[in-house]
Amino acid sequence: MTSTASSTDTRKDPAPHPDASAWQRRLRRFGHQGRQADTGVRERLVPPYARSGPRVWAMFGLSGAGADRAARWSAWVGPLLVTLLAGVLRFWRLGSPHAVIFDETYYAKDAWALIRRGYEVNWDKEANALILGSGGDVPVPVDAAYVVHPPIGKYVIGLGEWLFGFDPFGWRFMTALLGTLSVLLLCRIGRRLFRSTFLGCLAGTLLAVDGLAFVMSRTALLDSVLVFFVLAAFGCLLVDRDRARERLAAALPEDADGHVRPDARVATTTRLGARPWRWAAGLMLGLAIGTKWNALYIMAAFCVMAVLWDVGARRVAGAPRPRVAVLRRDLAPAFLSTVPVALFTYTVSWLGWILSPSDGSGGYYRDWASTEGKGGSWSWLFPDWARGLWHYETQVLDFHTSLTSPHTYQSNPWSWLVLGRPVSYFYESPAPGVDGCPLDAGEKCAREVLAMGTPMLWWLGCVALVYVVWRWAFRRDWRAGAIACGVAAGYLPWLFYQERTIFLFYAVVFVPFLCLAVAMLLGALVGRPGSNHARRTAGAVAAGVLVLLIVWNFVYFWPLYTGTAIPIEDWRARMWLDTWV
Repeated sequence: MTSTASSTDTRKDPAPHPDASAWQRRLRRFGHQGRQADTGVRERLVPPYARSGPRVWAMFGLSGAGADRAARWSAWVGPLLVTLLAGVLRFWRLGSPHAVIFDETYYAKDAWALIRRGYEVNWDKEANALILGSGGDVPVPVDAAYVVHPPIGKYVIGLGEWLFGFDPFGWRFMTALLGTLSVLLLCRIGRRLFRSTFLGCLAGTLLAVDGLAFVMSRTALLDSVLVFFVLAAFGCLLVDRDRARERLAAALPEDADGHVRPDARVATTTRLGARPWRWAAGLMLGLAIGTKWNALYIMAAFCVMAVLWDVGARRVAGAPRPRVAVLRRDLAPAFLSTVPVALFTYTVSWLGWILSPSDGSGGYYRDWASTEGKGGSWSWLFPDWARGLWHYETQVLDFHTSLTSPHTYQSNPWSWLVLGRPVSYFYESPAPGVDGCPLDAGEKCAREVLAMGTPMLWWLGCVALVYVVWRWAFRRDWRAGAIACGVAAGYLPWLFYQERTIFLFYAVVFVPFLCLAVAMLLGALVGRPGSNHARRTAGAVAAGVLVLLIVWNFVYFWPLYTGTAIPIEDWRARMWLDTWV
């Protein structure tokens, strides 16, 4: 018996639906499959996890009870080992470069001001040099600053500064920590999504060695914080999906042979309980929105996805009109457990600004309601802080939708998936013998931090996304749909802002879903559990070669991700596309 852990499809081929429409019959030439027959309802509602065959554990000298125990432990040991690898990579020389790189000039200082003042302040133009030269021992100004991102991500960065000091290590600590924990989350999410510990760990490994996720985890920007909260929200919804379907399966009747059968009444009327994991998802989405506003698109997409999951569950359970059943039983609770929770969390994130003085010495626009915004026929309905915050948000919205200032490293989102224009966060040209430049370099070296994904991973990811969309559209695979939803929510909204100044590193929010797509493709390449040994072996070798190429590619670009000095010719050799320079 061979292992089933490396396949993305452990199900048997579903029987053709007898009432398939003409268009469905025509689509079968492209691989379309109808809904499964009404047998195996419990397995369809709650699919079992794939189990490794005896051969896998025999290689480690395990069999019987020892193999079963190892299989249970692997569900956590595997993800933790991958996370350990990611943590070592991300925390290695985290304080290097000892400089304020790219937009750290905003967020590192804003974070320190939030911790010290409760609101962002205007810093002197020479503040960066003073901070680096004094080890962060500088006075914090009091004049409020106009900022265009909510405070949660900056509070997170500030926590690292509060623990370890106002220096590069301190302001990068929390992004490195959350970047590492994101790998753990993805391992466990992938395991639950694919019902395979192996594929979950593979997805986490791919995230660990993606250049863009790696660089963002070692930089005090908001996007790694956003990635963590988005992944956490997705994971909560995934757990909620399983719990709800378990309750539905438990409510269905069994026949004389002990098989669970669909039941129209049960599937239509059963209530699925309080669903605390949805409340947790709402909290995580609120924290994500409180980090960057583009999480609003993600919240909308995730909420629609979760409701469609409920429709699918009630359909499998036997509801003749599953959409109507969800409308009556699930839609209102789904809304109340996510959207209001997220909005409340977002509002609370402004507590430091709300509690700051309203006499002009507090946060920016904190006194607006009592000065410029004074009066109005409906102003008595809302407290001054609420009116001031609303005015602040409208100004921020105008900024985000009208930002057109040209930038050297801006890029069009159409080019993101092929890494058309990465962003250089830091560049120096040290002389031989200085800052790690070899004495025998002959000429100046290049020392750069380049925010760019691992090319082999992203280019394979383009193929994987095509596969995922096909799998969702023609094989009715909900897992592919979930992955596609995550990518689309983080990527497609940017296509509507063609005139805005935007950057490739915004794409980091959908990198975990890109890794899931690649893992799913590689699982399909390995083949079905029932395939012959030769087919599985050839598929495993091909998938292994692709993974090794991705890892090698990450190692090759390591100097550009970490700011390691290399001879200029070696740097030029890594500029594979003209647009990377």
